[in-house]
Amino acid sequence: MQVQLVNEVHGGLPLDDDHPYRTGVWRPQYREYDAWDLDVEGEIPDDLAGTYLRNTETAVFEPIRRYHPFDGDAMLHSISFGGGEARYSNRFVRTEGFLAEQEAGRSLWAGITEHPSNAVADHGWGARSMMKDNASTDVIVHRGEALASFYQCGQLYRLDPHTLETKGTTRWDDWFPAEGVSAHKRVDEHTGELLFFNYSVEAPYMHYGVIDSDGHVATYIDVPLPGPRLPHDMMFTENYSILNDLPLFWDPEALANGYYSNVFRRDLPSRFAIVPRHGTTDDIRWFEADPTFVLHWTNAHEDGDEVVLDGFFQHNPTARGVDRSAAVNPHHKGFETLDMNVLQARHHRWRFNLVTGETKEESLSDRCLEFPMINGQHLGRPYRYSYSARCSHGLFAFDGLVKQDLESGVEELWAAPAGTFVSETVVAPKLGSNAEDDAYLLTFSSDIVNDESHCEIFDASDPTAGPICRVKLPERISSGTHATWAPQSRLG
Repeated sequence: MQVQLVNEVHGGLPLDDDHPYRTGVWRPQYREYDAWDLDVEGEIPDDLAGTYLRNTETAVFEPIRRYHPFDGDAMLHSISFGGGEARYSNRFVRTEGFLAEQEAGRSLWAGITEHPSNAVADHGWGARSMMKDNASTDVIVHRGEALASFYQCGQLYRLDPHTLETKGTTRWDDWFPAEGVSAHKRVDEHTGELLFFNYSVEAPYMHYGVIDSDGHVATYIDVPLPGPRLPHDMMFTENYSILNDLPLFWDPEALANGYYSNVFRRDLPSRFAIVPRHGTTDDIRWFEADPTFVLHWTNAHEDGDEVVLDGFFQHNPTARGVDRSAAVNPHHKGFETLDMNVLQARHHRWRFNLVTGETKEESLSDRCLEFPMINGQHLGRPYRYSYSARCSHGLFAFDGLVKQDLESGVEELWAAPAGTFVSETVVAPKLGSNAEDDAYLLTFSSDIVNDESHCEIFDASDPTAGPICRVKLPERISSGTHATWAPQSRLG
């Protein structure tokens, strides 16, 4: 392995830190590397060509009051494949907030579980305001650039997908919405369009937009809601976009007093907005379904008169019934809603009939899963296979991956070795592939027993056989959230 240490960021955490989201699989990583001639177990497939990107949250300084893992600064990891070779880089995203705190040598913004008034800085970002836009939640590739985004609504930071050089923030036609852009945007690989939404505490509370393949604003409309909401993700079909108004949102009474605490209204339905991709506010049609909160959608497609939507239905989105007394480990207290097993996330399907206005829904699995990925060529189109992360118990982390055949209902599990955790698993179609699962699965693993990380490569047709190839990284990486695969054809 050839490794070049490019930079090292110096943090301010205690040496004896025992915070559950700054130790173990969440141990921060401060060194930035370029690496090539990587050590490989097995052989890198010749028909694997493109770049796998993953976003992770890294704690750098002690928080003003209380640290939450989503407060960490973005560190992106990139591994590019071609001709049976691989090259790796990792970099902090040089956001405005990151640079300001590096200069100050301390935290300047209040975290997601702190009151905004705790902030030292005189300005901030996010739907609730006065947060640090850390760009550490999601990453996608659009028009050849990696775009890193923030948990709530903020800027989109542009990076070179190979070198991870930060190239500034995104603007389209010299414009960017004042409300920012939510963490989850979607790219239609068939049209090259980027679809996005944002939300805020001011009417109309949500907007929806489309950026065309040339980087121009094609659509931007109001999506009026009854009040402030907390949507996290969106989905699309070939002709429609799907947004949501779910009954977990900021408590209106608390919000009126300047506090941001969530309430789940089981007496309210889940509402889904279906709008033609380039439609207007007047074109929006609303559908109702059982109350829930959905963090992530898997896919959607059109089936005759119906729009079919798949995602992860939370049966207990506020961790109701979980012991939060003094008997709970104080280091874990307050993090109950990070455990998908507690939230009871289950794969679910909704069918919206565009003729009758009727909604039907059904469960697709009894297993606790989340962070779904599919073959990107099938996003917005009919599909058969999804690949999801198995959720660890008691910790926001993943200890296996599951391939789900949505036609047969068969689920195949690959469980990671004890002490090893994996990331959101991307699907990389083989060069010249002609079948949905004629692809590879890629995931970054963090082995805390042996203190090392690999990029694990599976055959998507049979992940239970285990990795066909393991590419060692220069250093064990921290856990985090989202990832993406960009085929070479989309990178120019």
